[in-house]
Amino acid sequence: MNPLRSIAGTIIGGTVLAVIIAAATSGIHLNVGSLIVWIHVLAGITWIGLLYYFNFVQVPALGDALADEGGPGGAGITKYVAPRALWWFRWGALLTWLSGAAYLGHLGRFQHAFALGMLDGGGTQDLIIGVGAWFGTIMLFNVWVLIWPNQKKVLGMVAASAEEIAKAKNVAFLASRTNTFLSIPMIMSMVGYGHGGFFL
Repeated sequence: MNPLRSIAGTIIGGTVLAVIIAAATSGIHLNVGSLIVWIHVLAGITWIGLLYYFNFVQVPALGDALADEGGPGGAGITKYVAPRALWWFRWGALLTWLSGAAYLGHLGRFQHAFALGMLDGGGTQDLIIGVGAWFGTIMLFNVWVLIWPNQKKVLGMVAASAEEIAKAKNVAFLASRTNTFLSIPMIMSMVGYGHGGFFL
């Protein structure tokens, strides 16, 4: 059986290959920090990739589908695609935040980052990563408290009146757009932390 014929097989196969490459290039010595960053990056790509998919592809496409009177409409997307994408989206968000927090803890910088470098022993690097960590925290809140509960109403997963659905669409839309907006400086902060900042 070809592992590429299933999502689970693809993920497991890719993980096994990554472990083989890591072992072949660095021996059997486990670098915990690198492992946590690897998980953080994979989860972050899943989360932000789906965030961009929703904002750049799905929302405009559904708008076009609703405006196309003779077209197929957006029922297929809202029934089959959106619930599955939202599952990966919200769990990707949580794993991204947890692995990022774990990495800051591993470095002993968690409290310094969230205090934006203002604690004794903090510095510019803590400020840089702290901005990213705070934006990521706000974005995680938006996913679980604003986007997901409201999308359940929009997609008919929970009962809601027409008025509640209209309000839910607006709240989920604005929270998603806020996350897209915040993701740009958040990613800059993450990259800046790993490479010494941008304006030094």
